[in-house]
Amino acid sequence: MSDIKYFFICLICMAGITYLVRMLPLVLFRKKIKSRFLKSFFHYIPYAVLAAMTVPAILYSTSSVASAAAGLCVALLLAYFEQSLIVVAAGACIIVFIVERFI
Repeated sequence: MSDIKYFFICLICMAGITYLVRMLPLVLFRKKIKSRFLKSFFHYIPYAVLAAMTVPAILYSTSSVASAAAGLCVALLLAYFEQSLIVVAAGACIIVFIVERFI
């Protein structure tokens, strides 16, 4: 099988799976969800997925895990004190730069 055919078969399969994942909840859950547990569960799913995708990328994005962990800690600390996104990102980048220089 040629590479072009394989690519389009994979593309069609991925598009179908993506469509099913988005369409099935609309078909299966026609009534309004009244359970507080399910509502809170569905409310926190985006945050959990975002954290699961972001934290490993943060920890392995630099040449050492120590500098990435330092940047993550500073970012969390600045975010906890409700700093703006620019301040959080710049603070984390500056700390990573400083720690990388000492390592």
